[in-house]
Amino acid sequence: MSTFGTKKPANASPSDMEAFSIYVPTRDFTGAPTITKLNAADIIAPVYNTADTGGNTNEILGGMYNLTLPSANFNQKGIYNLYIRPAEIRTKILDCGVLSSSPDVRGLVFDITQAPAEYTNKFINGGLVGYKVEYVNSDGSLLQNYFKVITSSFLCEPISQNLTDSSQKSIRYRYSDSGNLLFCTLTPTAAPSVKPNAIPFIGQPNQTVKLTNSFFNPVNIEVDLVEYDVETLAYMLYGEQVKNVDDGVYTVYDFDGNIYKQYDLYEQKVSLTDSNYEIRRLRDNIDFNDSRANIIG
Repeated sequence: MSTFGTKKPANASPSDMEAFSIYVPTRDFTGAPTITKLNAADIIAPVYNTADTGGNTNEILGGMYNLTLPSANFNQKGIYNLYIRPAEIRTKILDCGVLSSSPDVRGLVFDITQAPAEYTNKFINGGLVGYKVEYVNSDGSLLQNYFKVITSSFLCEPISQNLTDSSQKSIRYRYSDSGNLLFCTLTPTAAPSVKPNAIPFIGQPNQTVKLTNSFFNPVNIEVDLVEYDVETLAYMLYGEQVKNVDDGVYTVYDFDGNIYKQYDLYEQKVSLTDSNYEIRRLRDNIDFNDSRANIIG
């Protein structure tokens, strides 16, 4: 018997992502971090597969994205955690209802007009299938370790039915492509056969929920912004350097021959009885007469 297994690389659109930067100045910082929400579409761009598609630029090379960090947000030395997660849609449950044609089918009803404007394109027939539903308590916390998964979502409209059982709601729903409501079935919603009265909780009217897509797993990328990197340190160790013996100007060049740093070198005696000190001080004004082209050629 053969064993099969695979992981499907994500090909999600940046519009289905959310990005946050979490900044602390040092690793031993104990205060509250600075959290900034970023526009994922501005910093994340998919890589398109042109190698296997004959130049077609419409197929995303699964799992490959280019990341651009805006200087307006990443402009201080310190540690940034870039947190990228599936986009979360916060909305309220209009009703926990049943279908008129199938009273045993329970589901959540959402008002499309109450959905966030940037996500109304998801509130269509089949648009929320596979989304995870998490429930927000009245105090703003999440109902921990509890969620449902949407198995179907179709436009619907409410209808009134005359019922013999007065304990049941007279408002039910039927599918209609012209409706402005969305009926979503969940899993699981049926009671187990061993305990028929133990109906699972699927929410309550006017309760806030988070709808999250399942297109990819959340990703955390640590970005450490420093003043010097390995290459700039190599300039000081291995780069060409020149000292002007007349004025004491000490110049360090990068590997392309550009002036990287420039210092004043001089000796100073604090007092007649004190020792002589050799001082190297970083120059604020670069003397371009000491360029590599003028001196070394």
